[in-house]
Amino acid sequence: MSDHYETLGVARDATPEEIKKAYRRLARKLHPDVNPGPEAEDQFKSVSAAYDVLSDAGKRASYDRGGDAFAGAAGGFGQGFSFTDIMDAFFGGQGGAERGPRSRQRRGQDALIRVQIDLRDAVFGSEKEISVDTAVGCPTCDGLGAQPGTGTRTCDVCGGRGQVQQVQRSFMGNVMTSRPCATCQGYGSVIAQPCVQCSGEGRVRSRRTMTLRIPAGVDNGTRIQLSGEGEVGAGNGPAGDLYVEIAVANHPTFVRRGDDLHATVALPMTAAALGTSVTLDTLDGDQTLDVAAGTQSGQVTTMRGLGVTRLRGMGRGDLIVHVEVNTPKNLDEEQRALLTQLARLRDEERPEGRLASHGSGLFGRLKDALSGK
Repeated sequence: MSDHYETLGVARDATPEEIKKAYRRLARKLHPDVNPGPEAEDQFKSVSAAYDVLSDAGKRASYDRGGDAFAGAAGGFGQGFSFTDIMDAFFGGQGGAERGPRSRQRRGQDALIRVQIDLRDAVFGSEKEISVDTAVGCPTCDGLGAQPGTGTRTCDVCGGRGQVQQVQRSFMGNVMTSRPCATCQGYGSVIAQPCVQCSGEGRVRSRRTMTLRIPAGVDNGTRIQLSGEGEVGAGNGPAGDLYVEIAVANHPTFVRRGDDLHATVALPMTAAALGTSVTLDTLDGDQTLDVAAGTQSGQVTTMRGLGVTRLRGMGRGDLIVHVEVNTPKNLDEEQRALLTQLARLRDEERPEGRLASHGSGLFGRLKDALSGK
């Protein structure tokens, strides 16, 4: 009878990892699908039999004491080797390190909610109370899934391994396959009395209130990530993340474009012609806007630093004020006489209509707007 250590080419004090590596190397070299022929097949059988003994702590101890590690085992190719070990040899799996009962705990899913804020909150930032409906750890069983006072018991079918093995005959001999235990779903243990509140899940749905800090500069579609505030996983596993998507409500006065705010101020014709100062109710409080004499409808004035705070930068955008000149209607006799006199003084009683050049007037401003200038 050949020595199993010599067959695998390892020392008698070799570690399990060294034995596994030696087996993988030889299995890849000698497998009948790779190296056909009776000699290679016999060597492969010997390698598989040696690994089956030396990879099992109990069999290896018996073998080292001079006992028969295969006593009572069915004969045949590989003496009932594990098919999983063959797959590990070819595809680099971790062998037994990956097998065994799986944990009941799972990481929870991420959650997404949408929160509407007003423009002022987007410009300056704020804090907002929000309600979140997510899964949380079950308070009755503390996430264990079992009714208080009870617990889990080792699965009678798989003996706590979480897997059951089955030996099947094939052209390679007796092949042992493993699959998750159907009785315990691969956990290795069974909850005898599931918690009545969570039905053994270890989590329940609950609504909770939390404070959301909204940074200055957020816009429609901005998502704020709150780590660990999402869904608690099965078995009271680690919670996922909570994402809060921002929706900014329309403002009755201001329109946002990037980091700038736009607003329109209506002026009577006389004020635009003579020039004036007006007080604007901005998001920063009352601000004075100086209107130059002769201001035309459609002209804009920029008020620096009164726009939106830059989310990932320094400073703020601007407030762009668009001037709209109102032409008076429904004139009384005195007003009409005064305007008629003004038209006479300015020689505008019968003005000649002239088309403006491309670079000036309303047409020019319209062209610039359409071209993005």
